[in-house]
Amino acid sequence: MKLVKTIESIGQIVAHDMTQIIPGTYKGPRFRRGHVIMAEDIPILLDMGKEQIYIWEKPEGMLHEEEGATQLSNLVQGDNIRPGKVFEGKIELFAECNGLLKVKSDTLYRVNSIEGIAVITRRGNIGVIKDDRVASAKIIPLLIEKEKLREAASICGEERLLSVIPYVPKKIGIIVTGTEVYSGRIPDAAVPTITTKIEALSGVCTETIILDDDHERITSAILAMFDRGIDLIVCSGGMSVDPDDKTPLAIRNTGARIVSYGVPIMPGVMLLLAYIERKGAQPVPIVGLPACVLHDRITAFDVLLPRLMADDPITREELVRHAEGGLDSAALVGRL
Repeated sequence: MKLVKTIESIGQIVAHDMTQIIPGTYKGPRFRRGHVIMAEDIPILLDMGKEQIYIWEKPEGMLHEEEGATQLSNLVQGDNIRPGKVFEGKIELFAECNGLLKVKSDTLYRVNSIEGIAVITRRGNIGVIKDDRVASAKIIPLLIEKEKLREAASICGEERLLSVIPYVPKKIGIIVTGTEVYSGRIPDAAVPTITTKIEALSGVCTETIILDDDHERITSAILAMFDRGIDLIVCSGGMSVDPDDKTPLAIRNTGARIVSYGVPIMPGVMLLLAYIERKGAQPVPIVGLPACVLHDRITAFDVLLPRLMADDPITREELVRHAEGGLDSAALVGRL
């Protein structure tokens, strides 16, 4: 520690907590150890009777926690991420728009393997809304070696660790299948349920159709929607392995590339994901929804929908990785 004149202390680091007393109003720490003194702090310190204060002498090659947190935050934040204010060596990061949160998991692990650094995030591949807190960048000690921030910079490279992909406004087509609904024996509940979920992510349901369990008619309806420029096709009903459930067959017969029929996420394990791919055209996802979507609050559909609405391609390998933690889909979207 070093004793300096208060009026000469701007930019220095407070070496110990300093208590402020305002009779009848307040008594407590006004400046904590590690605080970097600003010009506006000088009058307050003088009012507290501090003509001289002890400061922390920063060794060569070291950064104060707040300097380190600022550098770390700059390394972490990518597109559509904004930082909050630095406080006690920590900067919280927020989404700047509604969209899909992407986290480079391997990079996150490597950065957090550096002693003294902690970057804590929400789960990647979930939907976030503007101003959601998505991460915190924290320097753990009061002082940290500059070399550790250089190492973190090398790990992150040009691409940042976090980003938010904005949702793309999409036209959605819904095909409800099932003879019991088609004949009018039971009312349809699929369209309002699916529409509510889609509209929350900037989509618009522009077409709906109800069909019986005729796989040729379902196939034709899917292809007609594709030809009319529908961006996402959702098929509800007929997704089990019963002989009269024809929706999976109908989707296959479109020539779509099947990513997976069945996903290790519950509820919603019988979900089917496919893409219609035509030369010169944007791939159009087809999602076959199991019946649980009508009665469970959150299902595999909610896990995958933010990615579909952000045009983030989904692979079978990624679906398989949901097996760990997939026992409750609500956990995968952070809504427990």
